[in-house]
Amino acid sequence: MNMNASKNVLGGPLLACSYAPLTGFYRTGCCETGAEDLGRHVICVRVTDGFLRFSRSVGNDLSTPRPEYRFAGLKAGDRWCLCAMRWKEAWQAGFAPPVVLEATHEAALRVVDLDTLKAHAYGAAAGPGG
Repeated sequence: MNMNASKNVLGGPLLACSYAPLTGFYRTGCCETGAEDLGRHVICVRVTDGFLRFSRSVGNDLSTPRPEYRFAGLKAGDRWCLCAMRWKEAWQAGFAPPVVLEATHEAALRVVDLDTLKAHAYGAAAGPGG
């Protein structure tokens, strides 16, 4: 894995998603991926209460602390590297959390198209009204 070579979905360098909470499959703060990352934790999101409720309802509780994994639990407003298929599942159900495009790995494009990600963008890349 060479994080410096990682690109985001916009074609630029992959920016950090979050250091607090520390995220990423490799717990580097970035949504880079590799062969070991079977879930493809590549979409940087800003977590919402609706998404957390949805995720818990489908068996992926991200809000309950799990000290054995050094995981404090997520709350609305946290940024997190989410599995691409989990984001797509949430999007299809109407609960997709906003995406930080500059911190979302280009591998996400194998699962979700760029127009869909842009439609759910958070931050500067979202443009007017985003």
